[in-house]
Amino acid sequence: MNAFWIATIGTSVIAFLLKYIGHNVPERFFAHPKVQSVNTLIPIALLSALVAVQTFTEKSKLMIDHRLAGLVVAIIALFLKAPFPIVVISAAFTSAAIYNWF
Repeated sequence: MNAFWIATIGTSVIAFLLKYIGHNVPERFFAHPKVQSVNTLIPIALLSALVAVQTFTEKSKLMIDHRLAGLVVAIIALFLKAPFPIVVISAAFTSAAIYNWF
């Protein structure tokens, strides 16, 4: 068994244990107001980090290209309170147009 399989099995066991432990935590721990406020912010932070990494990097190099234009259009659409499908479609269209035209 090589290092890849050891890492895969180890990661799977850790993921299972974390999920198992998470299901067995008493609800009184999650009822605390600080825990609830942190739990509402975690998805926002993770999604923001994912967008930043996917927009500005390619193969561990910093890149500024058509994806930045799509992100800018999406931010503008969000500030204008556009519906989510319009935000996604406008960002995708802008990114694709700049990619194909330049």
